[in-house]
Amino acid sequence: MHTDQIDRLSIDTIRLLAVDMVEKAQSGHPGMPMGAAPMAYVLWTKIMKHNPRNPQWLNRDRFVLSAGHGSALLYALLHLSGYDLSMEDLKAFRQWGSKTPGHPEYGHTTGVETTTGPLGQGLGNAVGMAIAERYSAERLNKQDFDLIDYHTYVICGDGDLMEGVTSEAASIAGHLKLGKLICLYDHNRISIEGSTDLAFTESVKQRFEAYGWDVENVEGNDPEAVESALLKAKTVTGKPSLIIARTNIGFGSPNKQDSASSHGAPLGAEEAALVRQKFGFPDGSTFHVPEAVAAHMNNVREKGAAEETSWNELRRDYTEKHPDFASRMDDMLGHRLPEGWESLLPDFGPEEKLATRQASSKVLHSLVGKLPFLVGGSADLAPSTGTAVKHALDFTADNYGGENFRFGVREHAMGAILNGMALSGMLIPYGATFLVFSDYMKPALRLSALMNVPSIFIFTHDSIAVGEDGPTHQPIEHLAMLRSIPGLTVIRPADAQETKAAWKTTLTSRKPTALVFSRQSLPVLDPENSSIADGAAKGAYVLAEWSSASASGGRPVILVATGAEVHLALEARLSLEEEGIPTRVVSMPSWELFEEQPESYRETVLPPEVRRRVIVEAASPFGWHRYATDEGSILGIDRFGSSAPGATVLKEYGYTAGHVVRAAKNLL
Repeated sequence: MHTDQIDRLSIDTIRLLAVDMVEKAQSGHPGMPMGAAPMAYVLWTKIMKHNPRNPQWLNRDRFVLSAGHGSALLYALLHLSGYDLSMEDLKAFRQWGSKTPGHPEYGHTTGVETTTGPLGQGLGNAVGMAIAERYSAERLNKQDFDLIDYHTYVICGDGDLMEGVTSEAASIAGHLKLGKLICLYDHNRISIEGSTDLAFTESVKQRFEAYGWDVENVEGNDPEAVESALLKAKTVTGKPSLIIARTNIGFGSPNKQDSASSHGAPLGAEEAALVRQKFGFPDGSTFHVPEAVAAHMNNVREKGAAEETSWNELRRDYTEKHPDFASRMDDMLGHRLPEGWESLLPDFGPEEKLATRQASSKVLHSLVGKLPFLVGGSADLAPSTGTAVKHALDFTADNYGGENFRFGVREHAMGAILNGMALSGMLIPYGATFLVFSDYMKPALRLSALMNVPSIFIFTHDSIAVGEDGPTHQPIEHLAMLRSIPGLTVIRPADAQETKAAWKTTLTSRKPTALVFSRQSLPVLDPENSSIADGAAKGAYVLAEWSSASASGGRPVILVATGAEVHLALEARLSLEEEGIPTRVVSMPSWELFEEQPESYRETVLPPEVRRRVIVEAASPFGWHRYATDEGSILGIDRFGSSAPGATVLKEYGYTAGHVVRAAKNLL
């Protein structure tokens, strides 16, 4: 069979597998895979460097299907290329417990590099992957040893490019001149509502050229033209590349091609039969892979295995000649913390008074450069968040080895990029902004938790104590939002000691984490109190116990607080104890860490029989009822903030020791 014939047969096999998956499930998106099959086939078989026998090979090219609704396309490619995805898995598309969920899921399906579906996130992730490649290459490669040398490829659609996050991500990718980032734009000009002319008539070519991308137009149904465009893009080293491929949604469907009806619904049995007939497949031959296609696609496995074998030989020579750099690579891959690394962390004395954002900055300054995998920055707020490390250089187009990242005012893209950097397997990245702007990052926050990648989100200016900037900048509901995300660990420390403990926990757990820090200065809790570090790592602990003299007296009360409000609780406790009211203060920096503890520990901190509890947090009370009990109360905020000096706002909103005392006495 001639090359062009086997190529066409393979492409049509991909199309029909996608049609059959959606048809059997009676759910899904057949149109995009039918139109994008040629470009995806060329990329996977002729361009991309990957080994189906070892999907985690470090130097593989990365592939991101940003248009995640076209997941049937990716599953067909994975199956035909020899990844661990069987025909039975394809037949279980979108069914309970299958390896082929409706949108690709990282960690669930072998070969899927990132979880996509919310449009635009994939392209943002890809920018992060490309950044990680450049950073790792700069840090590890030596002359004649390009050990880290891979491309990141994306297939995106019209919907992706309508999303604001792609504009943010594409802008910074162009600024950083990420030449190993190549995006195939499946320009089929159809969205759910119909023609993209309804809402999307801009010149994407001009927009991306203005961002600093190399842009080419190509006929998407011409495999040779696509291959030529991809090969050219690989030669463009100083710019990311966008290949605009004009395609036809639902290609080959006599009645639904170029129609929104093929976007998100099965073609129907009769139409699927007509497509099969058009491509010359046997009538009724669902999930059919011609023998010639199966044999041809086996070349992907053989080619990938050979490429990895060659790379492994390079790595052996590299390890022999550059053992220190080989050890650094192992440290980065394993996120390996050196023995005694805790000794690098700063000490904080009782005489100090500093904001937890400042304490966090001191921790970062002690670790960045010592831990080669720890890198990050902020969304144009480094002076306020303390995330620009003074002894480190900036990551720029002229220096890809810098540890300080300047994301610009692009919170959403920053979140998606952090996830892509984490997905590289080499980095634990952090990104910072004000807590109130976590709203802009919510999709990326959610996906970090869904994928369980070690992205660190630093949120400062954590309450109405922000002060004069007023309600637009004073977070109220944001802690509740963060805590509601399954799998995201949220830590709001009370002082520098708890901040140090929070960073230790974050770096050892390697889980997606939101660290929430204060703007205002706070006293340092007693450094001699050994329970602080251990207790903070458990999410909650007894910071101040009711006195033995008063414990035998009146009915006890527990004050539970987080962050800056812990100090209010401590002050209130003194007054309550003086009045003979046994009062315990529990610092609870993290619900999630606390809930991970055994019930026996949780009950020592919050004894079930002591139900008179006052919760103190300068934020929405939403969710705190689980700890307050029906006999407790919550000192929270159920309205927006106000513009005034921070101390004034706190006082006006009732955040004084006297108010806490009154709340406790009201329970008694």
